[in-house]
Amino acid sequence: MICRQCPRDCGAERTETLGKGHCRMPEAPVLARAALHMWEEPPISGVRGSGTIFFSGCALDCVFCQNEKISHHGFGQTVTLDRLREICEELVSQGAHDINFVGPTHYAHTLAALLEDYRPAVPVVYNTGGYDKADTLRALEGKVDIYLPDLKYLDGEAAQRYSGASDYPETAQAAIREMVRQTGPCRFGDDGMLSSGTIIRHLILPGQVSQAKAVMDWVAREFPPGTVLFSLMSQYTPWGDLSACSELDRRLRPGEIRAAQAYMENLGLAGFTQERTSAKEEYTPPFDLTGI
Repeated sequence: MICRQCPRDCGAERTETLGKGHCRMPEAPVLARAALHMWEEPPISGVRGSGTIFFSGCALDCVFCQNEKISHHGFGQTVTLDRLREICEELVSQGAHDINFVGPTHYAHTLAALLEDYRPAVPVVYNTGGYDKADTLRALEGKVDIYLPDLKYLDGEAAQRYSGASDYPETAQAAIREMVRQTGPCRFGDDGMLSSGTIIRHLILPGQVSQAKAVMDWVAREFPPGTVLFSLMSQYTPWGDLSACSELDRRLRPGEIRAAQAYMENLGLAGFTQERTSAKEEYTPPFDLTGI
């Protein structure tokens, strides 16, 4: 395939075994882990866990990525579409509340093919960094039940410095609008689990509380109350080589977390906040081909 799926618009060749684009991934799906995960938002993980399937590769270059082993270094194993379907069913049989595809931006074609004639017995979650093409997402309409995008930045300079994507703000905004158009307002089952809708996430970065406030302002302006849920994450942990961005080489201060949480409360955004105790490396799952 000649790939134009993500906003990089590489036009790169991706064969069954070779990937020449920004994501460095072949056309066939490469996975790093498939297992129940307890640390998503409450109506995603519930009491039994979210059936997370981690794709390797990424369209972003986030300097602070805790999943760098798979996003930057491409660790993983190639699987067939049939095997991917089997993995979904194995997770359902383990009690997963949903099937949660993590980092699927460059594998949207795989999901479209998988879900064309297959529907798991639980909701399908598209868990993304937010750097998605709205046109690509339209091919998934009716196939994805829950969108779980990040909205990392509304400042192009920060997006370029930290993720190598100056066009991230407008791209992510357009993608999220498309996601919400597809899912409509959040809906819950009798068990309190999310059955459809969009949860917008934002990870507070050190020294970037103003960025968090700008993101929350946009969400509050853009979507009427009850349309989306907002997840304010405070789990930031310094990771990898941050020598070029030394301002990120620290944990969040309690005052930064309190300020962002208070702002969310004052805006009346419905959703979730995260305790500072979640900012630990053990909350990053081991990428060891479990479940593949």
